[in-house]
Order: sequence, then C-alpha cells, then structure tokens
Amino acid sequence: MTAQKESVVTPERLSQGINYKQWMEQIDRNQEKFVDNFEGTQLNADDVAAIKALMAKDGGPATCMAIGEPWCPDVFRGMPVIAKLCEATGLDLKIFFRDQHIDLMNEYLYKGEFQSIPTLVFFTKDHKELGVWHERAQKARDEMPQLSEITAKMRNQELSEEERQKHMDQYAAFQKGPVWGGWRDAEVKEIRTLLEAAVR
Repeated sequence: MTAQKESVVTPERLSQGINYKQWMEQIDRNQEKFVDNFEGTQLNADDVAAIKALMAKDGGPATCMAIGEPWCPDVFRGMPVIAKLCEATGLDLKIFFRDQHIDLMNEYLYKGEFQSIPTLVFFTKDHKELGVWHERAQKARDEMPQLSEITAKMRNQELSEEERQKHMDQYAAFQKGPVWGGWRDAEVKEIRTLLEAAVR
C-alpha cells in the first residue's frame, strides 16, 4: 500500500493566511468590485444559524482556507461571500494569493487539473479537512452562457469604440444585477450543504 502524500497545508502553514481586511489592503485591483459584492451579499439567517450549529459540534468547521487572485471575476464575486459568511458565523478565514502559493493550489486542483479560483477548503479545529468548494456555484455554471454572450461581444475586434463601450456597460450592469446576486446566494447554499454532509 502506498503511503498517503503529506499535505502542504500544515496547521503552521494555514496560520500564515491573511484575513479579509489584509486581503483588501494588499490587492492591486478591483477593490470597488470586492466592496460592491461584500455589501451586496445578503445572508439568510437560517444559513448562518445552521453553520453556527455545525461549528458547535465535535468535528465541526473552524477554519476556511481561501485561495484567489483579485483579477478574477469569480474571486471578486465569491471571496466577499465567504468573507461575509465567516464574519457572520465566526469561521476563521485564512486567505492565500494563488500565484504566491502554487503548491497550495496544486493540492486542490478542480477536477484534478485546473487551478480554479476561488478555492475554499474547510477544516476542523483539529485540522481535519471537511470539504472543498471550487470557483462558482452550479447555478452560475448553468447560467454562465448569459455572461459569456456579453463578454464575447466585448472582445469583437470589429466593434466601434461606442459599441464596445455599450457592451462593457452591459457587463458592468450584469455584475450588479439579480443573476449575479443569485450566484452569490447559491455559493452560500452550496457551502452549507457541503458542511452539513461532512459534519454528522
């Protein structure tokens, strides 16, 4: 029997992650989008209570490790969601920049292949891994063609500057609209489901 490979995410390494305030101080772009998504995330009291109840159990979640980069739309939508959820529940959030911590990312590749961000990994206080959440909610994956259609138009080289600006405005409006907000809500639901399945 082959020995299990030792994780690079030791308790000591995990403790080196930064908190959300430090993340916001260190990122070099999209600060306004992070703020918009944080403020736009409206947590359901039932979800918060359910996660707090799981945290109170033996073997419940205690820490969330988040891996991301600020240029990524999935990150400036998804990282504020987990930050707000951690703030509301008391989960300890430890954030790592992907490109500075490739070894962490490579341990948690999406489908064993993709360096998808954000990646969220949940641990007990005894450092047992409970589960991993990658990139975006299934609802977002299902509805992504709506956004892809807009971004494809933005990249059309034959557009006039005026037409391109119109599509860029449409893209910005989408990121403040109900579909985008629904993707944030779905992230919370999936995290709750993941943790409920892991903690008995």
